[in-house]
Amino acid sequence: MEQRLQVVKLRNNAMKKLATLFTVGILAFGSLNVMAREQSANMDSLREMMSKMPRVNTQGVTYKWLDIPYATQSNAQKLDIYLPSEGKAPYPVIIAIHGGGFIFGDKGTSEVDAPMTGLKRGYAVVSINYRLAGEATFPAAVYDVKAAVRFIKANAEKYGLDPHRVVAWGDSAGANLASMLGTTAGIPVLEDLTMGNAKQSSRVNAVVSFFGPTDFSAMDAQFKESGKKSLQIHNAADSGESQYMGMQISKIPHLVRFANPQSYISKDSVPFFLMNGSEDPIVPTQQSENFAKALQAVIGEDKVTYVQLQGAGHGTAEFEAKENLDQVFQFLEKHLKR
Repeated sequence: MEQRLQVVKLRNNAMKKLATLFTVGILAFGSLNVMAREQSANMDSLREMMSKMPRVNTQGVTYKWLDIPYATQSNAQKLDIYLPSEGKAPYPVIIAIHGGGFIFGDKGTSEVDAPMTGLKRGYAVVSINYRLAGEATFPAAVYDVKAAVRFIKANAEKYGLDPHRVVAWGDSAGANLASMLGTTAGIPVLEDLTMGNAKQSSRVNAVVSFFGPTDFSAMDAQFKESGKKSLQIHNAADSGESQYMGMQISKIPHLVRFANPQSYISKDSVPFFLMNGSEDPIVPTQQSENFAKALQAVIGEDKVTYVQLQGAGHGTAEFEAKENLDQVFQFLEKHLKR
């Protein structure tokens, strides 16, 4: 009970303080964007690297629409829509949100192969891009994924999608954004309605989070606590999290928590399926574990499933094993009430 009250209190305080910070400009994202502009020189090399990554497996896909703009502020604001070859529209929707540490990634790479398996199970898959840290800082990516949800709902009939059964599925950084979708519905300062389809809700119906960071400032300490080796120093000035926030996160802990989905858990949070690997060298296992416990304390254990894959790392092959994906889709079948 005490943990639940603390979570609710933190969410309420976060909403009030975030609104104040946005209003008076203390966040100063204009100046924080200096780091983003400095990083932009590296974006060409990142894009070149991404072009060499394996592409998403679209074998057997008959119906698809690629590079559809869901907003107009950036060339990054595009999505791809894939429909299953069998079944009848309208199809439940999986929104695939790629990872990449907030600094790289693309909707068309093999990073989204796991959610793409939904095509064989009767789901439409919408893979989205969002503004990366080389172009913009928090909360731009949150604005983007919410704008994508609104676009999908506004155009659901056109593409044969069910706007009432929408799942956000992300891995790593994408899981952070998916989790923000699942916990921040109805918070005005985390949504830019001028990006389009303002009459639509950005609320999703469930979230699938693969090894997502949920508490940036705690990551280095959690690795030290567990005795496991980390491949990254998350509090460093050049970390993905620091670039995403526009400033070294160790210097702005009071702001960093606004990018943590755990700050917004409430009774309105949607059902969550969380999976990580016991040997993850990038995101400490405590991130998903603590987030799952906090969710369960507020929305109930029946709405939260947490699975730790023994021996698995960060995005290793185990996450695409059929027996593990079966658990994901059993969870979705239950909570989408198909």
